[in-house]
Amino acid sequence: MAAGSDRLRFNVGGKIFETTATTLANAGRSSMLGALLDDDWNVRPPTPPAGDGVNGDGDYFIDRNPACFAVLLDLLRTGELHIPPNLPEKLLYREALFYGLLDHVRRARWGSFDGDRLRLSTSIAGRAPGDGTAIRASPDGGCCVAHSSVVHVYDWMLDEHQPINLDYQQINDVGYMDSGNIVVTARERPGRADGGMGLFSSASGDLRHRFHVSHDNHPKSFTAGALCFSNEDFKIFASCKGRCNEYGIGVWDQFTGKQSDFFYQPPGCSFGDADKLQWIDGDNCLMVATLFPRTDNCFIGILDFREKNLVWSWTDEGTTAAAASLDEKRVLHAIVMEDKHSICVVNQYEDLGFLDLRSNGGGGVRWSSRSKLMKGKIRGEESCYPKLVMHGGQLFSSMNDSISVFCGPEWVLTSTLRRGVGGSICDFSIGGDRLFALHSEENVFDVWESPPPPVLL
Repeated sequence: MAAGSDRLRFNVGGKIFETTATTLANAGRSSMLGALLDDDWNVRPPTPPAGDGVNGDGDYFIDRNPACFAVLLDLLRTGELHIPPNLPEKLLYREALFYGLLDHVRRARWGSFDGDRLRLSTSIAGRAPGDGTAIRASPDGGCCVAHSSVVHVYDWMLDEHQPINLDYQQINDVGYMDSGNIVVTARERPGRADGGMGLFSSASGDLRHRFHVSHDNHPKSFTAGALCFSNEDFKIFASCKGRCNEYGIGVWDQFTGKQSDFFYQPPGCSFGDADKLQWIDGDNCLMVATLFPRTDNCFIGILDFREKNLVWSWTDEGTTAAAASLDEKRVLHAIVMEDKHSICVVNQYEDLGFLDLRSNGGGGVRWSSRSKLMKGKIRGEESCYPKLVMHGGQLFSSMNDSISVFCGPEWVLTSTLRRGVGGSICDFSIGGDRLFALHSEENVFDVWESPPPPVLL
């Protein structure tokens, strides 16, 4: 490096590279290369980074792969990622992790999430035959797939890590507390008090913490079902079904793992059987939904944890045939919309319905049939119950082998995601700018990504 110059020379694995402080600044201060700059973004004196050195010519020596360094340096210069055909992508990702440039590679690899621009990136076949229990996206773009008593874990490069094995204990739900920790809910086994919930490492599959439910200071065995998280006050919620009087919604602290609350189900409500929980940010409320076919009658409630009461509820019990058909009554999934004014529900024909949360009495369902021009399943078509997800102002609904995307104030169908093989979609999840769709055929799951926007010259 010449005195008074912002130019730097790197010797990476025996190959010389020359660049400027301006280019290095694009790496960010949290990266290894950005650390070579001072607080004013000027080149620091040639103090060697840990593990490397400065040779007699003033070049920074880094004992790493030069071909990968060339690609990463070009990414910092242009903002574009061009990977030579003979360079394995996973090798590049490993090197990007070393330099602290993994986020740069991810942003260049795919663009911001947009349901109308999603393209099928890859498909991965699991190791367990039959329907999977759930698929969940991690915050950093990886995912995990639960099947029976096993959770298969994949990082954002889609490399499989050590699976989480519950030793033949039925898994009910799974979710990421953060990219490094996975919470698993499971069914209690007769004669053993090892049911409930556990916190596991996503990297090693090791059990880090077992969650407990206590009543009158006595620990209780329980089965945990639906799971959700609050990022506002770092709480974990799960529907709990015990042997005595601990039916309801359990609450645990994410940091300590200790039980912090328990919402006992009121008469006429089956919170312990709930199969959908959703924390409503900003309102300190939790949506609890017990849906068909788990129970004959659907119940949806909003719990206020400040007031310790049920502030809103709706059920299809007692609905007459004149008010709604039997098919319309059978609500199979529900989700609170992003405006927090309504709940979207879906029936087995993918008709969308909306419940007004501002109606004190719950009101009726305002059904919309915009989702499909033709109702009813094709004869002989394999069926999976639909699921709903809200993300970035778009509504996603799975049905059989496809996922529909709805947009706008009237929730118009704008695009459909479908792959020809794999069977019906039993679950899907969005996270880390990716959509993961789990098919019923041998745990095959698809990875959908939005391509980066075109470069305007």
